[in-house]
Amino acid sequence: MTTTSERVAGSRARQASQRVSQSVFDGSRLRVVLLVDVYDGAQQQFLEAYEQLCNQVASVPGHVSDQLCQSIENPSQWLITSEWESAPPFLAWVNSEEHVEMVEPLHSCVRDTRSLRFHVVRETGGPATGADRTERRLQSSPRIGDGVIRHALTFTVKPGSEEIVAKILADYASPEPQVDDTTRLCRTSLFMHGNRVVRAIEVRGDLLSALRHVSRQPEVRAVEEAINPHLEQDRDLNDPESARVFFTRAALPAVHHVTAERQDAQAERYALYYPTRPDRGMKLAELLARQDEAAADDPRSPVLRSTIFQRDDCVVRLIDVRGGLEAAEPGHALGLSDPGQVAELTTLEDDAAGASASKDGRLARFLERARMDLVTDRRSPDA
Repeated sequence: MTTTSERVAGSRARQASQRVSQSVFDGSRLRVVLLVDVYDGAQQQFLEAYEQLCNQVASVPGHVSDQLCQSIENPSQWLITSEWESAPPFLAWVNSEEHVEMVEPLHSCVRDTRSLRFHVVRETGGPATGADRTERRLQSSPRIGDGVIRHALTFTVKPGSEEIVAKILADYASPEPQVDDTTRLCRTSLFMHGNRVVRAIEVRGDLLSALRHVSRQPEVRAVEEAINPHLEQDRDLNDPESARVFFTRAALPAVHHVTAERQDAQAERYALYYPTRPDRGMKLAELLARQDEAAADDPRSPVLRSTIFQRDDCVVRLIDVRGGLEAAEPGHALGLSDPGQVAELTTLEDDAAGASASKDGRLARFLERARMDLVTDRRSPDA
């Protein structure tokens, strides 16, 4: 019997659809670039903290090598590059609690950081072909994006405060969408599932500039302060370290995005939350990505866009659906047509009675349990 995990692993060599503008699942090597601005006089402290971190990272599965460089023009500017066998092992590490604790010594000597992640497409020695490409694990072809960067945040609130939090998050005034000459907020979609909040944003331009712009807006700051007493994880937005740790843990990166050729301006937006079994989050996200690639080529599928966000065992799928979710076949909307896969990777079926229902009945039940409640979905003018 072939398990879901084996089927997913075996699919990595397939050519990705040209409609996929973003994905971490093509098996290519990953290059991570971290730009660091160190406080004046803290260079030696930073170097010692890096050496300790470097020794710990060397044992992380999937890590290949890293390099530390110091600017020849400004000694406060440093560059850390690392290479990974592929994106998934890096993301599993960088999004873990182990990583949060591991990098803590760096923050007392660092003024600012900026992380960039790249798949390796070509390298010195010419284009790889055939067996050589398999060995070197280069991205097969450049992805054609749509100019939009997608990112999400997720956090939980204290049980019993869900209605209060939903009202706070729905009633605020939208911030100014234009960040600067090159960056603009396009869309913010906010959903809840029980006491879990997910805020997905779409940005044209620079994501970091947009996040900083939003955090400085008075109306957004007021909302963040208003929900503070209801959060399960304490935070103090006036304490930079407290805020940094909170938003580091809340980050929910987009790992896959696909857009079907057919579009509909009236498509409705939904979010689905997949509570995964321990250590299955990445495998579930990859399986959903493969299914959405196939759906993009299927004219019967009502799902016109899909973005998958994943961190540890938290998987959220944001979909734009033609005709609404109620009119869609449960398997198409859920992104999983095999109840066995759902049971293997998620806890959506948590009682024996559900297993005796028909296939369509089980899928409809899963879909209802995964569906998140819409709090607000806002688009900026001319987005």
